Amino acid sequence: MIGAGLPVRFLTSVVFFLATLVALPVSSADVEGVRLWRAPDHTRLVFDLDGPAEHKLFTLKNPDRVVIDVSGAKLTAAIDNLPLADTPIAGVRHATQNQRDLRVVLDLKQPVNPRSFALRRHEQLPDRLVIDLHDRGKVEEKTIQQVQVSGQKDIVIAIDAGHGGEDPGALGPGGLREKDVVLAISRYLKKSLDKKRGFSAKLVRTGDYYIPLRDRVKKGRQMRADLFVSIHADAFTRKDARGAGVYAVSSRGATSETARFLAQRENEADLIGGAGDLSLSDKDDTLAGVLLDLAMTATMNASLDIGSSVLSSLGSFTHLHKKKVEQANFSVLRNPDVPSILVETGFITNPGEARRLRDPSFQKRMAEKLSEGIVAHFRSRPPAGTWLAANASRIDRKHTISRGDTLSAIAARYNISVAALKKANGMRNSMIRVGQTLTIPSG
Repeated sequence: MIGAGLPVRFLTSVVFFLATLVALPVSSADVEGVRLWRAPDHTRLVFDLDGPAEHKLFTLKNPDRVVIDVSGAKLTAAIDNLPLADTPIAGVRHATQNQRDLRVVLDLKQPVNPRSFALRRHEQLPDRLVIDLHDRGKVEEKTIQQVQVSGQKDIVIAIDAGHGGEDPGALGPGGLREKDVVLAISRYLKKSLDKKRGFSAKLVRTGDYYIPLRDRVKKGRQMRADLFVSIHADAFTRKDARGAGVYAVSSRGATSETARFLAQRENEADLIGGAGDLSLSDKDDTLAGVLLDLAMTATMNASLDIGSSVLSSLGSFTHLHKKKVEQANFSVLRNPDVPSILVETGFITNPGEARRLRDPSFQKRMAEKLSEGIVAHFRSRPPAGTWLAANASRIDRKHTISRGDTLSAIAARYNISVAALKKANGMRNSMIRVGQTLTIPSG
């Protein structure tokens, strides 16, 4: 018989001890921070936890409420000053449920479609509980029709400001955040491109909120973009890493250790910003193979050509990390039918470059050089059916000389002869200088 010969008092103590263990909560966590972000079509509420915790979410009507129960948790963060004005949330209340669980009640101004998911601790970020409140009755964004100019369509550029919201991106000295820098540059780039006749620029992210990587690609396709440009200002393990760079997708590995490192960092964005559908990662790996195979054809070649034009333009203004377009497996560039490039405007972890990236005048100048590179490419190879293609003979094309340029390379890029290039610029020899601007004649 089990326990035979043991004192009854001892057995009683063991039973009491085991019963006490059963009564203890499986997990407990403190909610140490609460943050809120507003996007065009949803509101995100984030709870920072000091450890993992289970939760349940349900809705109530008359009046409309969303209720979140977090097992074994208590609220230690302030929630009185959340920016609720432009959200469907009228107020936030909390209480202790069952003497051990935290209950948070969101009083609503109108019904929403709620969704919740947990994010595990990642680098400097804690465990988090994410609540997304998707707006109801809002007409989903339809495919954006290309703007017509005199019966000819504009060239549409989708500008993707990296990171945002819950994901600050790389951090620089003095609290400089990548998400703020690249949004500012993206806005300047949109203004610069919109001034060019025959071009129309669209921002993928218009404010401080996070968009999952695959949704960024989807938005670019919905815009019927002729080019998808993702803007970044990333970090590296060495603070002396510096210079702007341009990247395209690769199916054969990265062209350098830096490219591999940056791609890995950018591809982890959904772990930080919270995609909420990471269970689909197995499908994404299969899809990635298909998309990358397709990208090896015309789309990848177009991406490399556009990247070269942008890199050339940047090289006349700022230091380049590499003098050629690099390639790596960036998730945000996996697009089978839209040429896509990722631009690193500098290394935010380099103190000198961080100072420049913080400066609005540098941000604006960077955007102008990006615009010049994009426009130069499409003016040399305008897509059929565009205003630019219909009016190519009427447009004066310009090329600013950067380090490494030669007359023969410039002529080949614009599909003209060296003799025609020299004649259009009154040149008696092939000598050129950095910063010199050449007129590119029609082919």
